[in-house]
Amino acid sequence: MEVENKLNRMTAAGLLIAIGIVYGDIGTSPLYVMKSVIAGNGGLNTVSRDLIIGTISSILWTVTLLTTVQNVIIALRATNHGEGGIFALYTLIRHKAAWLVWPALIGGAAILADGTLTPAVTVTSAIEGLKGLEFGKGNVPVSNQTTVLVITIIILLVLFSIQRMGTRIIGKAFGPVMLVWFAFLGVMGLINIGGNWWILQALNPYYAIKLLFSPYNKAGLAILGSIFLATTGAEALYADVGHVGKGNILGSWPFVFVCLSLNYLGQGVWILNNTNLHSATEINPFYAMIPENIRLASIVLATLAAIIASQALISGSFTLVAESINLKFLPRMNILYPSYERGQIYIPAINKMLGITAIALVLYFRTSNHMEAAYGLSITITMLMTTILRYEWMLLKQGHNPANLLFMIFFSTINILFMGSSLSKFTHGGYVSLLITLLIVSVMVVWYFGNKVRDQNEAGNAYVRLDEYTDMLTDLSHDDNYPTYADNLVYMANVKYNKFVKREILYSILDKRPKRARAYWFVTVNVTNEPFTAEYAVNTFGTKNMINIQLYLGFKKQTSVNIYLRQIVHDLIKDNTIEAQPQKYTTTPGRDVGDFKFVIVNDVISPSTTLSSYKKWLVKARVQLQNLSPNPAQWFGLEFADTVIERVPLILGKQEPERIKRVAPVDYSRTLPNKKQKDKKK
Repeated sequence: MEVENKLNRMTAAGLLIAIGIVYGDIGTSPLYVMKSVIAGNGGLNTVSRDLIIGTISSILWTVTLLTTVQNVIIALRATNHGEGGIFALYTLIRHKAAWLVWPALIGGAAILADGTLTPAVTVTSAIEGLKGLEFGKGNVPVSNQTTVLVITIIILLVLFSIQRMGTRIIGKAFGPVMLVWFAFLGVMGLINIGGNWWILQALNPYYAIKLLFSPYNKAGLAILGSIFLATTGAEALYADVGHVGKGNILGSWPFVFVCLSLNYLGQGVWILNNTNLHSATEINPFYAMIPENIRLASIVLATLAAIIASQALISGSFTLVAESINLKFLPRMNILYPSYERGQIYIPAINKMLGITAIALVLYFRTSNHMEAAYGLSITITMLMTTILRYEWMLLKQGHNPANLLFMIFFSTINILFMGSSLSKFTHGGYVSLLITLLIVSVMVVWYFGNKVRDQNEAGNAYVRLDEYTDMLTDLSHDDNYPTYADNLVYMANVKYNKFVKREILYSILDKRPKRARAYWFVTVNVTNEPFTAEYAVNTFGTKNMINIQLYLGFKKQTSVNIYLRQIVHDLIKDNTIEAQPQKYTTTPGRDVGDFKFVIVNDVISPSTTLSSYKKWLVKARVQLQNLSPNPAQWFGLEFADTVIERVPLILGKQEPERIKRVAPVDYSRTLPNKKQKDKKK
């Protein structure tokens, strides 16, 4: 409750942080929304007054409904201990129905796909403002799109390269920069509105509806695909509530919304005042309406805003992947913590994937106009999936009532309309967004449902109690008929409730040629929310040679299990919890700790598995993903320790005993020539 109250508070510092972290994506939308609308209607010299007023009306009401109402007023009520986002929402309702995992998987995958598109489109849009800009008399350093691409790729390379250092230092500048950016948007809008207050007609939703069915709108319903770009990033208001607090989002959003609205209104006035000055379809009204003497400064500011928007999406992708791993939607990955804050994480594999994909998209599409065709589709998918989950949450909290049903019908209809309009751009680049989303969904489905099939078909014998094997392991430890495999045999295992362990662990010790050791260790690593926790708990089950260790390590501590374990052994020998292990042959006089062998057990599908072909393929694909994920030894800091990765057969499904019939041996003597016959032939 104290945490909830803290997150509900509004502070000046919190408002500044919220402006810097939450609104980067939606705050850069004025760079490309009106440009996309104009390009889709034939260029600047073909637009009409009704088109511009209808477009701005559509933009303002889209942001009002999808961002203000759906993501600020309604969504911020559905938090999981102060945390937001699609996976936090799913966690609240996942026990309600099994099918709810599907909208969670699809929506989460679409957000990750957006994480590759946002850096590409925002940075490219910002840098395109330099094209054709004169520095001094006749000096145009950026004269073509190739130069724009080079600058964009350099910025992206730097951006993704610095992720491993964390964003603690650069993050402090996010708030002030974005505050200046939004103020700049509002001021530029006001300057261009001037005395043309007739543009305020756009506040009337009538013009937004009229736009969709009017002949002056050459794009038809497809124009919604461009208009929707104004609300990309709206989901960040919900996803980042745990980082900045509900109160700070509620307090900062009105300022952001007003600044965005003023800028769109100002762009509308400029366009209608300059329809006869330009005929190029790629003119960007955002830059064109800015006075030439400050245009370079505006490009620098826009680029910083684009970088901040990209950074927010990258950091959000890391958080989303970490949540996916906890929900068993994705395989375990190497997660680093570059700062002292638990929420700041760095996942090298994801950073590399995002960086390569973003640069590939820049090279493939080449211009922001082409990227905009792909941009937005993944977010419409996320919004629709989130609406479904949010409706289920409302039913859980409030039950069936007309208001909840109206919410579902109204917002689902809007989201489906936007999704349909975005799909109209499928052949122009939308397929790329969909392809990335499907690829991520496929990985999530294989991992999640592969685990489900495995758990369901292992039945009740998947886990065994360690305390039921104390006598057997003690006898094996002292059985001279078997050679000593190691003084300390250590299994990296998730010991549940301090006693239950996977049967395959005991299978490895007892069935695959019994492994004799002086002590058997079962080690579980638990990562805590504090940065430098270094604690452990011990359970010996009343023995001297069978030890369950629960390690509690802070997220900033190195997971060097072998180093910690040596200290633990010394501690346990000293207080007589376990027996000493004096070494006869050693370079260290008085050494009382023997050697260590670490074992990590991986599964392989046994040919005896009797699942259906689909389920068997699913489990096999899950095992293949496990093999492609980072070496488990790296997770535990055992790269240079004596580590064995063992494979044990995974037998799933009901096993029917097969009998083989015994028959008499075949008598070949009748068919072979005897000695007399051989001599006769000779």
